[in-house]
Amino acid sequence: MIFQSVVEVIRWEPIPAVAGFREARTWLSFQACRGLARNTLDSYGRNLDRYLRFLEPQGKKPWEVKVDTVGLYLRQLLARPEVANSEDADGGLSNATVQQHLASLRLFYDYLVEEELCRRNPFRNGVGFASRPLVRREYKLPWIPNEEEWKRFLAVATSERIRNRLMLAMSYDAGLRREELCLLDTGDIDPAHRMLRIRAETTKSRRSRVLPYSVSTGELLGIIFRLAGY
Repeated sequence: MIFQSVVEVIRWEPIPAVAGFREARTWLSFQACRGLARNTLDSYGRNLDRYLRFLEPQGKKPWEVKVDTVGLYLRQLLARPEVANSEDADGGLSNATVQQHLASLRLFYDYLVEEELCRRNPFRNGVGFASRPLVRREYKLPWIPNEEEWKRFLAVATSERIRNRLMLAMSYDAGLRREELCLLDTGDIDPAHRMLRIRAETTKSRRSRVLPYSVSTGELLGIIFRLAGY
């Protein structure tokens, strides 16, 4: 099997600050050349764009940032909506979102250091004042519905169209992410052996998988195929 890496096209319109900043545009373009998933590129772009827009009114370039500026930016990210001022109107991010945001900035600053545009990475743990994590990571237990909640969920599912019921069944059987499920093609389904082939280009890890699905899911799929004239 020949693996073909997909180079996603960057959507520059939603991230004008990145598009107009040469170093940021170069860095994000390089990430696209690495074959990263579209969602990852979009996340990098949004996070970096927000950071550059924060720096603009202060008249600072990323390599001019000091500890006080980093502190102000962290305060904006962590600000609760009810106490955020007009500049921080979109504050109150969850801990997971903040961690994702800081990861994007660490990678961008690694690039600036490598290109000798910046002496150190102010968002990298263990460097300079950042000897500890800038924001402590929170670990939460997963939510597991109880029996009554499952019953209500399944009752709603039974009233859905058969296509939606099939999508729910396949995602449950194979543990599919949303993008993996939505990008399934008829050629990825093997009804004879009740198997799904998840193509590498549709996955977050860029690794293909072959997964089974249940008999009941196969029955729903058979109905879909008959209705479609297969």
